[in-house]
Amino acid sequence: MGGSSCDVLRKQARSLENEIDLKLVAFSKIGAGSGGGGSGALGGVDTSPLLGEHVFDSLSEEIEQMLEKLSSLNESMSDLPASGAAAMHTLQRHREILQGYRQEFNKICANHTMRIEREELLRGSGLATSSGSPSISGLSRREMYLKESGHLSSASHLVNDQINIAIETRDHLHAQRQAFKRLQTRFNDISNRFPLINSLIQRINIKKRRDSLILGAVIGFCVILLLLYAFN
Repeated sequence: MGGSSCDVLRKQARSLENEIDLKLVAFSKIGAGSGGGGSGALGGVDTSPLLGEHVFDSLSEEIEQMLEKLSSLNESMSDLPASGAAAMHTLQRHREILQGYRQEFNKICANHTMRIEREELLRGSGLATSSGSPSISGLSRREMYLKESGHLSSASHLVNDQINIAIETRDHLHAQRQAFKRLQTRFNDISNRFPLINSLIQRINIKKRRDSLILGAVIGFCVILLLLYAFN
């Protein structure tokens, strides 16, 4: 009896897995905004932009229910007494298939949400005009993506120009630094070759400081004499 029940559950699980697989294919096409491919998989359902969101939500709920049902079937099979290594392997395979379907379902939902947010951002940035239509205000997604691609290309060119200017400025500053280094090296060479010139320059500087001190003393003495003369 246990073997018969397990066979029935396995058949139900395989049948449900095939249905989920077909639903996920249609779900993926609708989530990506491809209405033509989704209509055939859904038995002629119109998946135009006007109905795409409604169809996506309905199919999402349907697939969630099917995944929950498949999970219940797997749990029922795991509750039955194990009848060998082959049965355990089959049960593990069903669990892996369920996990793969869940991951694919979550991925499609996440991609769909990102696409909707992207379209809302483009609509809010002024790339489309308000016409009351939920199909991105009369502009096709292709046109909006081409416009966005053009903006990104222009921004990339501007960034490249700024980078080139920065590189040229760096090279110019590097050349100036090298020129100053060469001048300093030349002055040091001249100073080392002609020590008399260096000594003469030092004497001139000493004489300048001494003359400044003498001139300051004379000016101070004259000021004192003027003050004494003024008070007397």
